[in-house]
Amino acid sequence: MTVLTVDKGIIYEFNKLNSPTKVVASGTTLTIETYDCFQNQIQSPETEVTAIDWNKINPATGPIYVEDAKPGDILKVKIEKIKIGDQGVMVVGPELGVMGHKIDQMESKILPIKNEKVLFNDLELPLNKMIGVIGVAPEGEGVNCGTPGAHGGNMDNKMVTEGATLYFPVFAEGALFALGDLHAAMGDGEVSVSGVEVAGEVTVTLEVIKGDTLSHPMLENDDVFTQIVSAETLDKAAKLATSEMIDRIVEKSGRPLSEITMLMSAVGQSEICQIVDPLMTARFVVPKWVLKQLDIQLV
Repeated sequence: MTVLTVDKGIIYEFNKLNSPTKVVASGTTLTIETYDCFQNQIQSPETEVTAIDWNKINPATGPIYVEDAKPGDILKVKIEKIKIGDQGVMVVGPELGVMGHKIDQMESKILPIKNEKVLFNDLELPLNKMIGVIGVAPEGEGVNCGTPGAHGGNMDNKMVTEGATLYFPVFAEGALFALGDLHAAMGDGEVSVSGVEVAGEVTVTLEVIKGDTLSHPMLENDDVFTQIVSAETLDKAAKLATSEMIDRIVEKSGRPLSEITMLMSAVGQSEICQIVDPLMTARFVVPKWVLKQLDIQLV
């Protein structure tokens, strides 16, 4: 098994000009080591949060050049395994997240991870291991790893977890895939601006899909297929995710727009991923049983 360690290279910006740290063939499975979103700078309660290097935030390991990936293709990313460290960290601070207007100073909390639980004071929280930052090089100028977009990036979608498969539009030669910002647990919204941030490693299988295109990332697991969109407002993201999904089902099924719109209103779900990043992220979720009845594959 190929392992890509953090010392081989990290990025703070998804950019088609980035030099690849690894070149792999389509169909390759590899393990990618990650820092936490603070680049492992907060390791104890004594760490002064304001003293860390805030230019070293949301590093993603990579980028990985996938052979034969061309603009207009799709990069399929199967998340095989997520392994996390034995402690996480969370922060709050002024002007951060939903409640930042009421918080006067930066504060962090170290959270031990034991027996498949996150220990939060006297509480035990269930693990929800997921990837916050994952994506490919964008079409135009570079995008900071803290910002989501059509290329993926900091989508902070709790469905990006073990067993899920993501589909990214390819905008640059080789796709230039990277990931980071693991969480031991995070709720929809990520309202404090941090989940339980943790270092770890992710095993993925990367595959190029020819003959189909996407405008924004999609995700599937055993039960559902989802369209993910990031935009300036949550309203715009949610509506665009819905319309992108409906248009794709119309295209794949050949059924009338009016019928698919009614069908999605009956069985589809509009959900929030995160509401605290520079762009907001939403998803539209469709159960696979209805896609089976429609006799279609979305990708």
